[in-house]
Amino acid sequence: MNINDFPDDIRENIIPNPYGSMFYRCLACNREFDIENLLYTCPSCGGILMLYQRPSEKIKNIDGDAWRKIFDYRRMINRSSLRGVFRFYEFIAPIIPLESIVYLGEGSTPLVEANTNIEQEIGLPVYFKYEGLNPSLSFKDRGMACALSFLNYLAAKKGLKNILAICASTGDTSASAALYSAYLTGLVKSAVILPKGKVTSQQLSQPIVSGATVFEIPGVFDDCMKVVEVLSEKYNVALLNSKNSWRILGQESFAFEVAQEFDYTVSDKVIVVPIGNAGNISAIMSGFLKFLKANIISGLPKILGVQSEHANPVYRYYLEEDTPMRAFKPVHVKPSVAQAAMIGNPVSMPRVIDIVREYNQVAGQKRVFVAQVTEQEIMDATMAANKNGHIVCTQGGESLAGLMRAREMGIVSDKETGILDSTAHSLKFSGFQQMYLEDTFPEEFGIKPNKEYRNSPVSIIPEGIKKMPGTGEPLTEQELQIFVRASAETIANILSLKKI
Repeated sequence: MNINDFPDDIRENIIPNPYGSMFYRCLACNREFDIENLLYTCPSCGGILMLYQRPSEKIKNIDGDAWRKIFDYRRMINRSSLRGVFRFYEFIAPIIPLESIVYLGEGSTPLVEANTNIEQEIGLPVYFKYEGLNPSLSFKDRGMACALSFLNYLAAKKGLKNILAICASTGDTSASAALYSAYLTGLVKSAVILPKGKVTSQQLSQPIVSGATVFEIPGVFDDCMKVVEVLSEKYNVALLNSKNSWRILGQESFAFEVAQEFDYTVSDKVIVVPIGNAGNISAIMSGFLKFLKANIISGLPKILGVQSEHANPVYRYYLEEDTPMRAFKPVHVKPSVAQAAMIGNPVSMPRVIDIVREYNQVAGQKRVFVAQVTEQEIMDATMAANKNGHIVCTQGGESLAGLMRAREMGIVSDKETGILDSTAHSLKFSGFQQMYLEDTFPEEFGIKPNKEYRNSPVSIIPEGIKKMPGTGEPLTEQELQIFVRASAETIANILSLKKI
């Protein structure tokens, strides 16, 4: 749509110009730092950083109704830099010029209503947000688009070259980091550190084909993260894990999109998010808070974080209802089908604690909950969703299982609508589905397949047929017709088909 056809009162705000400044603020000591240097933790106390804008008058000077129109009309323009997460430019990183924005097709992922079977099973309307339809097939692309756009901008501003970007990963972060770094070939090279044997073959192939240097070390993600932290503290590298605050900004766009998809009415919604490194749930809460403060939405949705009993440090922390008595303790993770969330010491835990406190305080009541589910429940929910026409990964299955658990606990009512974050494409975790179908899960997972979801190919070898395709010489036309008719009749008998 041509911008000249837009209403006069919002036209000037459709194509944004960079403005203001941004700064890091430490969540522990409140000290502020300039963004001219890449920082991941506070130089003074080692605390986690968050990014803020200065000044904030521009957002306040436009009322909520005008912002809604801006975003809705901006959705219609053909400008690649504004098609993705930067559709919400002013709420993400308004210092970055549009020409520095890296856009690979991330964001604007579909929100698909669950079919009748699932909705009747849970007892309320349910939607899946398919984050697996991002470019590298996971939600990580939202944050990576922002982090690499800032890196692209900073490199141009300071004349930086040959930047090495590095991350630890359970699979999805490495795929995203390698992809976006590859797009900036000549400026950025990437290296990723993975826990050996803890990443699916599909995920492992992604950073390799994107040209990243891939290191595998013994242990789990938490061990990889410790190595990356040392590298980022002692060497001149760009860290691309969610310790990087620019990642969190990009991931806030999930909340902005959900609000827009529901015409900015979200107070009756329940956003269900699997918790791994805790960056995504932090970003989603932060996004909704920003929209509320700008009067774009009138109320906050419930937030339901979900963890497997095999990797549950956040769930354990919030089991203690008395806030002053809470104490965070990392856990030793066990093997989980929600492999991307198999993290025992989440980097963003300080962000979660800070934002949950603000979220509930602003809402005037408890609006953030954490549920725990079993590995069996995760896998059963994943298979149920896929059998009912949804492309849900095991983390999406964790979200579905979490919503079911929340219904049992009375956290969610039938008057609300569930929005499930399916964080990655189901094909990234197809090996787990195959193990489920073949009943070959190792004992430590504690998973046995439900007969209702079992399925396997049926081999068709028609009786009495002497020659079949692929067994030597090509079939004659008559032989092929005999084989085809016999195969069709065999299949029809298995399916109990009636002749017309």
